[in-house]
Amino acid sequence: MDLKYIQQIATDLSLPVKNVTNVQQLHEEGATIPFISRYRKEATGNMDEVQVGNVIDKIKYYDELIKRKDTVVKTIEAAGKLTPELKLRIENCISATELEDIYLPYKPKRKTRATVAIEKGLEPLAQLIFSQEKNIGEEEIACFVNEQVKDKAEALQGARDIIAEWVSESEQARTLVRSMFQESAVIAARVLTTKKETEEAQKYRDYFDFKEPLADCPSHRLLAIRRGEKEGFLIMDIAIEKDSAIGELKNVFVKSSGEAGQEVALATEDAYSRLLKPAIETEFRMSSKTAADEEAIRVFAENLRQLLLASPLGSKRVLAIDPGFRTGCKVVCLDENGTFLKYVTIYPHAPQNEWEGAIATIKDLVGKYNIEAIGYGNGTASKETEKLVRGIDFGKPVSIFMVNESGASIYSASEVAREEFPDEDVTVRGAISIGRRLLDPLSELVKIDAKSIGVGQYQHDVNQNRLKDSLDNVVQSCVNYVGVDVNTASKHLLTYVSGLTSTTAKNIVEYRNKNGGFTSRGELLKVSMLGPKAYEQCAGFLRIPNAENPLDNSAVHPESYGIVEEMAKKLHCTVNDIIAKPDVRKQINPRDFISETAGAYTIEDILKELEKPGRDPRDTIEEFRFAEGLATMADLKPGMKVPGIVTNITNFGAFVDVGVKQDGLVHVSHLANKYVSDPNEVVKLNQKVMVTVLEVDASRKRIALSMKEENKTEQRPRTNMPKGTAVSYKPKNNFQSSLDALRKKFDK
Repeated sequence: MDLKYIQQIATDLSLPVKNVTNVQQLHEEGATIPFISRYRKEATGNMDEVQVGNVIDKIKYYDELIKRKDTVVKTIEAAGKLTPELKLRIENCISATELEDIYLPYKPKRKTRATVAIEKGLEPLAQLIFSQEKNIGEEEIACFVNEQVKDKAEALQGARDIIAEWVSESEQARTLVRSMFQESAVIAARVLTTKKETEEAQKYRDYFDFKEPLADCPSHRLLAIRRGEKEGFLIMDIAIEKDSAIGELKNVFVKSSGEAGQEVALATEDAYSRLLKPAIETEFRMSSKTAADEEAIRVFAENLRQLLLASPLGSKRVLAIDPGFRTGCKVVCLDENGTFLKYVTIYPHAPQNEWEGAIATIKDLVGKYNIEAIGYGNGTASKETEKLVRGIDFGKPVSIFMVNESGASIYSASEVAREEFPDEDVTVRGAISIGRRLLDPLSELVKIDAKSIGVGQYQHDVNQNRLKDSLDNVVQSCVNYVGVDVNTASKHLLTYVSGLTSTTAKNIVEYRNKNGGFTSRGELLKVSMLGPKAYEQCAGFLRIPNAENPLDNSAVHPESYGIVEEMAKKLHCTVNDIIAKPDVRKQINPRDFISETAGAYTIEDILKELEKPGRDPRDTIEEFRFAEGLATMADLKPGMKVPGIVTNITNFGAFVDVGVKQDGLVHVSHLANKYVSDPNEVVKLNQKVMVTVLEVDASRKRIALSMKEENKTEQRPRTNMPKGTAVSYKPKNNFQSSLDALRKKFDK
């Protein structure tokens, strides 16, 4: 990639050119984002995964721009219109929008009103009028009346059509109108009259008569309006003040008050209304949709990250229940590794009501399989099943947890589930998935399409390819952040490890089944199709508990083992001594081990890892109980304080499960006694919270909640003004200065 693009990326992202260059080289060599950010910190200047990902996204953008430039140059050259000056402009262009503006006048066109007029021989008349150097008399116009042009009015109309296209294809006009849209575009929505009274349209009633500056419209609102438009209930428009736009265009193109100037003025009005406005509106529809998509995807990705990194129960023997009424509750027992041991169905709820029999069965299973914890799904009959298991005296401590079962049914019918449990039906697989989610959410959730987990909004409205890429990156990031036990991980989990593919992941499992567990990281090189490059990328993220070399169960990369061994040699001890004895580690001087290949960042990471090698970075799981006596929305009353679990986070607030089979919303304005700009600053997915019920709307299935504490004054953003100073706020408006700058640019 040309240096100018690297420099532009560095400028765009406020990063050193050297670091951007290094990321590009590592990316081209096949290094993954987790590997680059974890093990190449010296090369990147300690960029985190987000920064590395942003650089790679920019690289992809400019790669596509370079390809597009090549197409544009070849097309213009084939038309015989490529000049050295035009080619240089294209080469120096660093914006896709600017490139398309340059290309527009030369772009092959379908038949337009202007091309029809040109075919009739009216282009010279259009040039004569557009120059506005002299008044256009009857005689000049009459020269263009012929068999194809029946009269002077048709001749003038054809000339205006040509001028309108020139104006609309002018870079100056497009830049000016684009700037006006940027500064003052308003998004408007109105209901389709014929659909206004329909029940389906009511979910969009907030947008039946809606207007808002486009720049202020949040992503969830814009996506809601677009969905309403797509479903045929709303009409959406993005526009600026028409008279102002036409006036500014006339200031540029109308240079005479005579007849020629009047014709250019008419053509300019037509150019804006018929060509420019629709074209720029389409641009802003696309750009605002892209921005809304990115924000929705960002929120979805952050929720997914929190869900994947939810606290694991760890190596415990588990009884898992998939609750149900008529079809019964599916019960499975799993050992501490998640191995399926036993399945039964119990019928404690209506219509069978075999309560005592269900209790006896569960008690028997807990004793027989030495169960240490029980997990029950949060779907149908969840509350009733919780009551059942919490009322049983097991004669020993047994922890009880509610498990989010979103997507479990999709997993149970998937090819992955059929491959894992070919002899079990979907109900058994669903219960097993609930139990395994309790043991290790990350290991189980990677088997499900992230869009099916239920922690996003408008996921079906956003760019699906971009969403998939983003969510895949999150899954990969989480898997590599936690690390993977290579001797117990499923093929599906291994697929997300840096450097591994579905094929190499499958080969690892097959090698493990044939030869027993891996005893060292080096043994990975014996796996079919896992070569030195893949080994470099994956080794640091794979763990081997109880390996002879303790570093094989740590995040220390094999390429750095020599550094740790050098530390041990200098301190006259073993690697095990460094790990086990804090007083020994305190004697290490990091500066003694900095070299050309291992800088301060690498040494710092090694020392941190030696403190707790192989430690799971996720929080410890905690038990949770809903309030007693709450089963449906009817049980909730305004003013009640109840415990809940955060199930979803959006830009406008957080959804909380309070145990009534309908999540409530804590609006962003009720998340705290202070101003909150980003809900993620206050709450996390699966967080246990206390909420106050504000309102219950059973007809719309809406519950309004608050997390504000009583007797605390809400804190709002403060100005630096002295107390008591009157402050007035004005919307930002640099429009006139922007126009002045544009005029100066094009005057040159």
